[in-house]
Amino acid sequence: MRFSRALESSPHSGPSPDGQLIAILLPSSIVVRDVKSLEISRIIDLPQDLTGGVTYFIWSPCSARILVAVTDQIHVFSVRGDNFHGNVRIPPSPAKSTFISFGPTGREICIWSPFGVKLTLIDLTTSKAVEIANPKFYHAASAARGYSFRTAAHHLALLTRTSGKDMISIHSPVTREVERSWYPDTIDAQGLAWTPDGRWLVVWESSVQAPRVLFYTSDGHIFKDWRGPLQHAPRDKGLPSGAGVRAVTISPDGRYAVIANVSTCLCVLSIPSMAEALRLRHPPVVQPRDTLQIWQEQSTLPSTGSFSSPKFVKAAQAVTPQWTNMNSLQDPISGCNLAKFDISSSLLATRLDDAPGTIWIWDIPSSDLRAVLMFHADVTKLEWHPVQPELLLIRCEGGAYGGLVFIWDPLSHGPLSIDMEHKIPGAVGNKTHATWLWLKTTTESAAIFFTNTTTCMITSLADSDEEPLPWQDGSATTYPINHKGDAAMQSSGLALPTEDAENSIVLDSDDDTGELDDTFQFQKFTTH
Repeated sequence: MRFSRALESSPHSGPSPDGQLIAILLPSSIVVRDVKSLEISRIIDLPQDLTGGVTYFIWSPCSARILVAVTDQIHVFSVRGDNFHGNVRIPPSPAKSTFISFGPTGREICIWSPFGVKLTLIDLTTSKAVEIANPKFYHAASAARGYSFRTAAHHLALLTRTSGKDMISIHSPVTREVERSWYPDTIDAQGLAWTPDGRWLVVWESSVQAPRVLFYTSDGHIFKDWRGPLQHAPRDKGLPSGAGVRAVTISPDGRYAVIANVSTCLCVLSIPSMAEALRLRHPPVVQPRDTLQIWQEQSTLPSTGSFSSPKFVKAAQAVTPQWTNMNSLQDPISGCNLAKFDISSSLLATRLDDAPGTIWIWDIPSSDLRAVLMFHADVTKLEWHPVQPELLLIRCEGGAYGGLVFIWDPLSHGPLSIDMEHKIPGAVGNKTHATWLWLKTTTESAAIFFTNTTTCMITSLADSDEEPLPWQDGSATTYPINHKGDAAMQSSGLALPTEDAENSIVLDSDDDTGELDDTFQFQKFTTH
């Protein structure tokens, strides 16, 4: 394992989707560093009137632009090549925009207004805006469930709701005008998503309703109406009557759709037949086998006076996960609340509300439970590597886990714990963030980007000095995981030209919150 030198960071920082750049938001500028050299490649000066708390700081999917948003302004800057600067002015309002994101490319941004009044799509190339009334989901925690961009073609599928009825619309990738719209046969749809190949649009019903998932063709025709699993065994008794759909996860290769419900059972459908291919049951007691490894976090003994990263021991006998005990004052919560495929679509990681500190790893081709990982704290993040298969990043909640990152793969001896708290100065007590550094190659060892409010660092999982590293500045240092190293903060004094080519857009006010019409409403305009 190898660590880069420590770099200046801030509460808003992160690597680009292609893994080549790191952007750090400072009070008066954006500093962009090149991952290979770790040196500053660009400094973008922020407008002097950009005041107030930053609500969003995000990369475009193409890694060419970056967005900074405050309550009344959104700025988009180019980080490669040109001096593009897009500026969107938001009218004063008691409530701020609830969610902001890029479209499928860096030329479009999406703005959800307060109270779900409208969704505004802005083309930064033409300075034109399209407004769509009544998006069903508009809060930051749920907005992503209500829209989906079709891969390659970039059609927008949007879920809206007016007069108590759900509506789905398909919008042109160029003009964003409606190409087709219809009322799905749902009472309270909770999400939609294109399959990765863009052939199918999947819509699912609320978990409080009877289980139902609708599969539409790309032009909006119903292909399959899934009404819940059939009973295959005595232990499935009662499953269809009480197992409403909580979420649907589609595999990266588009071959499977995993349906999570309010039980501990998952239904896996095969695409395009949309027939149930297998059923995954989370057992209340886990028995180790030759094909199943159970790893339990081992408590450390603080009496020794030295820090020790968490260790994991392999269970040799049956183990019961730590199931949540609900008291009479709490609403019962059960079922799978997280399911994620790895990039190869062969492994599926799941977490249950009933056992939030346990991660289940399923082998989809063989329908077997491959591994069970048991932590002392609730797991808050699961992230498969975007390129390398079967490599999982895990994080847990709690102050003792703030500087820890866990890495698991099928050949490892349990989750590997990386102690970033003792590598980065001032990590103790600060909010931390860790994610994979997306290197679009399998020749280099996987790498992690880790940051707190003041410092960031790249960690490579390379086992030896001969393995290539993402950075090539010659300043990498090798530490044993439990070693407390001193990493000096370094920065460059490079000064670069200020961005000066600006496209400005002013949005209309959202004050009109009266009765909304049951049709799509669009407003297109061009400003200077």
